[in-house]
Amino acid sequence: MEVTHHQDTNKGYFQAESDGQKAGKMTYSKAGTTKIIIDHTEVEDAFSGQGVGKKMLLKAVAYAREENLKVIPLCPFAKAMFQKIDNIKDVLS
Repeated sequence: MEVTHHQDTNKGYFQAESDGQKAGKMTYSKAGTTKIIIDHTEVEDAFSGQGVGKKMLLKAVAYAREENLKVIPLCPFAKAMFQKIDNIKDVLS
């Protein structure tokens, strides 16, 4: 499973692929210069229950740490994961 990061000026997404097949996508918008808002997470049915969403979220957290950004999880999935995983809460806004 590979998770790649794609971004333009004010928006971006993390996409998970397995053997060239899209497994999921997590989108975000930039909020100023210090925050990103995770607004949507989707996982393809064929990859349900395989931790795809979590892998994308961890990639988003790594990106936030690298860029010294805070995360606002508006997406219900991302919000729930931030409540469950203690060692990623440092990037919460």
